[in-house]
Amino acid sequence: MKKNTIITILAILGIGAAFYFILQRNKKSNEEKVAIVAEKNKDVAVRTTVVKAEDISGEFTVNGTFLPNRQAQVSAEMGGQLIALYVKEGSYVRAGQSIGRMAGEKLNVNVSGAKANLDNAIMALNRYEMAYKTGGVTALQLDQARLQVKNARTQLQAANLQSGDTNVISKVSGIVNQKFVEVGTVLNPGTPIVEVVDISSVKLKVDVDQSMVSQLAVGNTVKVQPDVVEGAIDGRITFIAPSASGALKFPVEITVSNSFNKLKAGMYGTAIFNRSGNNNVLTIPREAFVGSVSDNLVFVVRDNIAYLTKIQGGANYGSKVEVISGLKAGDEVVTSGQINLTDKTPIRKLK
Repeated sequence: MKKNTIITILAILGIGAAFYFILQRNKKSNEEKVAIVAEKNKDVAVRTTVVKAEDISGEFTVNGTFLPNRQAQVSAEMGGQLIALYVKEGSYVRAGQSIGRMAGEKLNVNVSGAKANLDNAIMALNRYEMAYKTGGVTALQLDQARLQVKNARTQLQAANLQSGDTNVISKVSGIVNQKFVEVGTVLNPGTPIVEVVDISSVKLKVDVDQSMVSQLAVGNTVKVQPDVVEGAIDGRITFIAPSASGALKFPVEITVSNSFNKLKAGMYGTAIFNRSGNNNVLTIPREAFVGSVSDNLVFVVRDNIAYLTKIQGGANYGSKVEVISGLKAGDEVVTSGQINLTDKTPIRKLK
């Protein structure tokens, strides 16, 4: 009985050992197959193009954002309670128009008091002048009475000015874009009440590369293509920044008439500039850039290895971008598949 039990246990152990060795052998075989597949697929598939020089027309475009002609917050010049607001969001206001009124009871009391003080000072001065003729007062006392009249008149003028400040006046013409407070709110001096935006004309703000800004001048006519309006419209350059912002770009503003208010502040548009054409301009496709064009990074392929390279881009010619430095004619750059690449990644070119 014991002998049969031992034989059974040994048989079970033998079968288990056989299964174990079979599984290990299959595992090793699978790992070898996976390694072969990984070895075959370690190269990243990309598409490339060759950098070349070509003749370029003088037209170039720059994208930007429309800004209002003027934008201002209308604020209370004095503290107190806002007791009336004559406009709402969307209302049109003119420069010099009253858009609201502050409580002025206390100020009216000040005006009445200042007027009473002036009347008393004038009556006192009249008595001193009559007394001076008879020798009843000295010249010094008469001068002091005259000074009191002058001071009282100044105080009355100041009280009248403060009383006039109860009307809240807009300094610009335009449309009420935002209302900040409600009637009944107690305001401090300078608290904004509404924001007024003038879009009778708008300004397209664009950033122009240093290689092109020297060919522009204030007063030049420029074609502007708004994203939401069919057809280009004429604009005029009204500002060129004297210093660059980032990446050697210069802010330029182009003013466009907007009599029908079709264009709104914040919309996108494209400025179409013209300059003399250039021959043998080194260019690459826009899609060759990693991230934004302003980052100036591309992958250059040498011996089927992609190298992340910093270049200096220039003019934007629609689907192509000028290369000022960092590349030469004949270099090969990646145009598709950059998302899978890092510096010095092996690549495989797709046809």
